[in-house]
Amino acid sequence: MKNGTERPAVRSIRNTDILTGLRHMASQPIARRVFALAILCGALAACSPKSSTAAATPPATSGAVTSAAAPAPAAAPMVQGLPDFTAIVQKYGPAVVNIDVVSRQESRGGFQGPPGMSPDDPFYDFFRRFGIPTPRGGNMPPTRGEGSGFIVTPDGYILTNAHVIDDATNVTVRLTDRREFTAKVIGSDKRTDVAVIKIDAKNLPTVRIGDPSQLRTGQWVIAIGSPFGFDNSVTAGIVSGISRSLPDDNYVPFIQTDVAVNPGNSGGPLFNLAGEVVGINSQIYSRSGGYMGLSFAIPIDVATGVEGQLIKTGRVSRGRIGVTVQEVNAQFAESFGLDRPRGALIGSVEEGGPGDKAGLKPGDVILAVDGKDIDRSAQLPGIIANIKPGTDATLEVWRNKATKRVTVKVAELDEPMRKVAMRGGDEADNYSKLGVAVRPLDPREKAQVDTRGNLVIEDVDGPAALAGLQPGDIILGVNGHDVSTVNDLQSAVRKSGKAVALRIQRNGTEIFVPVRIGD
Repeated sequence: MKNGTERPAVRSIRNTDILTGLRHMASQPIARRVFALAILCGALAACSPKSSTAAATPPATSGAVTSAAAPAPAAAPMVQGLPDFTAIVQKYGPAVVNIDVVSRQESRGGFQGPPGMSPDDPFYDFFRRFGIPTPRGGNMPPTRGEGSGFIVTPDGYILTNAHVIDDATNVTVRLTDRREFTAKVIGSDKRTDVAVIKIDAKNLPTVRIGDPSQLRTGQWVIAIGSPFGFDNSVTAGIVSGISRSLPDDNYVPFIQTDVAVNPGNSGGPLFNLAGEVVGINSQIYSRSGGYMGLSFAIPIDVATGVEGQLIKTGRVSRGRIGVTVQEVNAQFAESFGLDRPRGALIGSVEEGGPGDKAGLKPGDVILAVDGKDIDRSAQLPGIIANIKPGTDATLEVWRNKATKRVTVKVAELDEPMRKVAMRGGDEADNYSKLGVAVRPLDPREKAQVDTRGNLVIEDVDGPAALAGLQPGDIILGVNGHDVSTVNDLQSAVRKSGKAVALRIQRNGTEIFVPVRIGD
């Protein structure tokens, strides 16, 4: 038959023959039965699907079925193995230093806290308000602190954090070979928390500076520092985020990592896998005071920019355009016709400032500065600050649902003037015993608080603290006489007796505060 049913028929015939052979075998002698059984086994094997000619020819659709049933090849892992940081540590670890800081707290006729307690201690203010003053003229035990840093030039320039060396009377740098040097503070910048110190040495090991703009979330990084005084300790983790903004830190686009950073790590380097420094470990986010999985580093390009200015001029010059900005959320983006939330929304423009002269208006959204996109408002202050004062900046602005280019001449940001401390012991005059630190107000600050005063209190201690004076109070006069300069204040206080009546402005209200500065 040739109609397509031939093979099933043949298979049926062979099955019938096998049954007949079995019946016949049952009536045969044993030897014959064995022989016949062997022949029948061969026949059964020939009829099995594995050797059947019919079974060997699959149906037309069997190919697709076989392909679907076959297991898919295993996906190649995107990450293979863990990095080995040994080479980085061996090559650049010697360039990481331990920094010991000593600051001496002198008694100024007011409460100085329990012996050895730092003014940064959470309980210091409690004891200051309710504790017993220490004897006048006595010196408190020195306050000690420690941090980390790294050598950037063979002749001894070192980068660290500003908060590591603040108010230090002595800074000691210890190398990995246990040599120690007394360091000189070249300068510090509190806005970025970057400081430069120098030791007198030559042919020192140095780090290699990298490009933090090449960092990507998920990349491995390592920190080397002195947590809790354990020199040259190494911890590793990954980049958790980039361009993070923190409260009161609008000038630094922090690198967020999960690298373990603890007290003593501050000022130490953050390395990438190429052995390049991409950041300075600066802060942690913690509710306990210790590491909780969130640490933040200053991008090294920000730090080196500050370093160059501190070494050259001892100060940092920054640009400003005289606007205040806020974040663009989804509602604002929809209201202004933006495709998505981005840019920095101008909330106010300083009258007569650079932005006002250039034609910027409240409601404008700054999308880019000199070709650099602004995705979040926190990016703008840092970008503007890095522009040299006196130069022109080109802003891409979104206004009336269309982009517009605006050229702004960048002005210099007025840094807070150095506070003038007025403190002293038994041998000091009334002015020094008062226990305040003041600085002149700049014109913008005066306009903001609407005051005719010129001096603002930045810190209080001793008699001033006991009298209830507070940082932020504006001094208007002394003993009924107006004062407008530091010299005026000094002269008026020195002419006073054992008590001084200060007229101040606080929260828009003028009040008198009596301060007793003598027995």
